[in-house]
Amino acid sequence: MPCVLARALILVPMLLCASGAVAAANPANAHTEIKVDVLWQQFAAKVAKVEADTNGVLGVAVVDLKTGRQWSLHGQEHFAQASTIKIPILLELYRQDQDGDGVHLADPYVVKAEDIIEDSAVLGGLTPGVTTLTNRDLATCVVAVSDDSATNILIHRVGMSRVNAVLDRMALPETRLKRKMLDVEAARAGRENVSTPEEMASLLAQLWRGDHGILNAATSERFFDLLATKKNSPIAAGLPADIKIADKPGELEGVRNDAGLVFLPKRPYVLVVMSAFLEREADGTDAIRQVSHAAFSLFDRLDRASDLGRVVSRGDGSQH
Repeated sequence: MPCVLARALILVPMLLCASGAVAAANPANAHTEIKVDVLWQQFAAKVAKVEADTNGVLGVAVVDLKTGRQWSLHGQEHFAQASTIKIPILLELYRQDQDGDGVHLADPYVVKAEDIIEDSAVLGGLTPGVTTLTNRDLATCVVAVSDDSATNILIHRVGMSRVNAVLDRMALPETRLKRKMLDVEAARAGRENVSTPEEMASLLAQLWRGDHGILNAATSERFFDLLATKKNSPIAAGLPADIKIADKPGELEGVRNDAGLVFLPKRPYVLVVMSAFLEREADGTDAIRQVSHAAFSLFDRLDRASDLGRVVSRGDGSQH
């Protein structure tokens, strides 16, 4: 991705690389682009302050899905994914169902006692050997309550190697599923589920655009509807309740992540925030919320504004 920012100190100069080409190609838009550059610079400054106030390391990636403009902070750094890695697992499930070359969403599964691992919010309360769930049911548990037992069942059913194969098709070599959920021994051996902010943002942007033909339009819509099941995520916190937000947060010791797509009517965007080395995990969650609010402030104004920057209320527009 262009405009990658490795250090917070060089945020402002690097922000101009995407917009300068646009303005040069279309001089009529030059004045608008200069104003938009200022908004991006202000956003970058807000993110820099959030990281400075957080006792840990942040990685951020943003994609404007209307213009293709991209921005990142530590965007190519590897971060442990926690439950955010469940996005590509669910993607492969929906792809197999669509293409008919593996499992299907309607396939039934009888829950077994050995499937249940600690902290499984739903499957832990079901009756082994009796309760039958479909793969769609399991996927809903994965998103709605981040159920790790349901996730591990789906990893077994769709295949870890096939999850990584679809990531290869999408040119995302740094995003890897290497172990099942809560496999501490695998993590200690160095098999950690990883990605970068830029690659996770690219994954979501590609699915929205329909790149590589991974998911057709109908399946993509159902996939994002699934990711929109959970509303109390850091990216969604404090944003208007009527805005569709398809995301998946993740938590590990010292780690807080969230990756999602915010469906503003005219200016949809992808936001990915990852963190590491957190002294307090609550600070990481708060940092994601702050970055999300800053991103929404930027894109909400772009969504409602004219080329001259007059912002129109979502209400009756009665202001003079």
